Formats: sequence, C-alpha cells, structure tokens
Amino acid sequence: MFSAYEILDIAVKLEKTGKRSTARQWGQTGDLSLKELLKWMADEEVKHAEWFSELKGKVELNEDHRLIREMSGDLVSKFVGEQSFSLKDVDFSAIKGTRELIEVFIEFERDTVLFYEMLESFIIDEETGEKLNRIVDEEKAHISKLQELLSDPGI
Repeated sequence: MFSAYEILDIAVKLEKTGKRSTARQWGQTGDLSLKELLKWMADEEVKHAEWFSELKGKVELNEDHRLIREMSGDLVSKFVGEQSFSLKDVDFSAIKGTRELIEVFIEFERDTVLFYEMLESFIIDEETGEKLNRIVDEEKAHISKLQELLSDPGI
C-alpha cells in the first residue's frame, strides 16, 4: 500500500505527464478547435499538479519518516515512470486522425478520474476532500468536452 505522500507524488506525476502529452499533441495538430481544447487541458493539468504539490508539502513527514520520503521517489518512478496510466503504451505516431487522438485522451481522463476517486478514500480533511472533488469534476468536464468534439461528424 502506498503512503499518502506516495499517492500525492503519483498524482503530481500523473498531471505533469498529462500536461506534457497534451502539449506535445497541441504542437502537432492543425485543427484549431482541437488545439484550443488541448491548450485548455494542458493548463488545467498544470493547476492540478500545483495543487497536489501543495498538498504533498503539507503531509507531515517527521525525521522518522525521512526514509519514506526517499523511498517514495523510487516507488513513484517505478510505478508511473515518465508515462501515465493509459498514455503509457500509446504510440502517438501511429494515431490515425483527430478522432483516435481524442479517444486516447478520453481514456486518459477516465483513468485519472478513477485514480482520484481512489485517492479520495485516503482523505479525511473535509476541505481537502472538497478540493479533490472539484478536480475530479474538472477531469470529468475534460471528458465531456472531448466527447462533444467526437460528436462532430467532421472529425
């Protein structure tokens, strides 16, 4: 089982990886509506990473837990690496069109929501829980916006 510190570390890594992947695809698409959506998503990922980083900084780790902090970085690197859950195995160069790209990002956002819903069970502070719920709602809004794009027959 991961400690709260490790879980928050994973959340930060997940958001940063999502931002990098989204920004990379932003630079490779010529579709202006998709570009706008990808930029918005990347900005959201940055805000979420900052919030999780702040929360991680509030987790009390006294001197007895110094080893946990050191091990945490190794565990997160092994667990998440430079990839995130559903983006890990995606070969973006093999994606054929905007529709397929949008479907990949929908799956990533769904994985993120599932992870944060699991994270919620570890939070006892009501204010922190409310903020996490807002982030989950924002991730769900990403999914809705992406699904809305899929409804466009031109994609």
